[in-house]
Amino acid sequence: MDNRDAVSAFLRSRRDRITPDQAGLPAYGQRRVPGLRRGEVATLAGVSVEYYTRLERGNLKGVSDSVLDALSKALRLDDTERIYLYDLARAAGPAPRARARQREVGPKVRPSVARIVEGMPGLPAYVMNNRLDALTANSLGRALYSEVYADPTCGANVARFAFLNPAARRFYVDWERMARFAVGALRVEAGKNPYDRELSNLIGELSTRSDSFRVLWGSHDVHVFRDSTKRLRHPVVGDLELDQETMSLPDESGLSVVVYSAPPATAAEDALKLLANWSATTGPERDAISESRL
Repeated sequence: MDNRDAVSAFLRSRRDRITPDQAGLPAYGQRRVPGLRRGEVATLAGVSVEYYTRLERGNLKGVSDSVLDALSKALRLDDTERIYLYDLARAAGPAPRARARQREVGPKVRPSVARIVEGMPGLPAYVMNNRLDALTANSLGRALYSEVYADPTCGANVARFAFLNPAARRFYVDWERMARFAVGALRVEAGKNPYDRELSNLIGELSTRSDSFRVLWGSHDVHVFRDSTKRLRHPVVGDLELDQETMSLPDESGLSVVVYSAPPATAAEDALKLLANWSATTGPERDAISESRL
């Protein structure tokens, strides 16, 4: 798979957002571009205009770390964007056969990780892969995301639910923010693993079926899930404001454990307890259905 288009579009989008004034450059004459010109980026990065033009046409093959660092500074990339640029450069060459075969199979959740998730009955938790699939979840996690599991067409995929199910705009109180984060996370993974066929298929499906996804994908913004506050409107317990922690497993699987919690003595803590009680009374039937979809 050739990532030239992704490289070219990313560099142009980052160049377009910086004005000469922000870069400390004089602005002469009438400008036809919203941000910096290619020559100005080349000057800031300490490379020739011809060389930068080659890079912006999508050819990052063989680019040195020093040039990537200089580009990152010239384009004012944040840490996530800088890592994404490095991932694009690493993926510019042919894919190793072993890696390609590994991505075809996909990582599995280790039994020990599944036991850890199940061992947190008071906290909603699930294991997520690089495509935003919920591979396994504890009972409270399935109860929290009951609407996701109730939709057989989304396959327990958070991005499919967010963009293809109308209920998502009610469930996610901050839907626009969540949607940007989801697209940014998929963009990061696409740069890191351009040979992941299932990831490419998911992106193609969402681009075809969702105008909102297509617009956000075209922004070339990137995002990494870490900690955040998630506001949800659950059909049974109402509004919840939960702290989200996303912890990457220390291996090369690309899997993460996502855990939600509520500060003590808050309405969200009471809502989680109510949700746990509801899950205990309705869980066996729902969980059997949910597990069959994973």
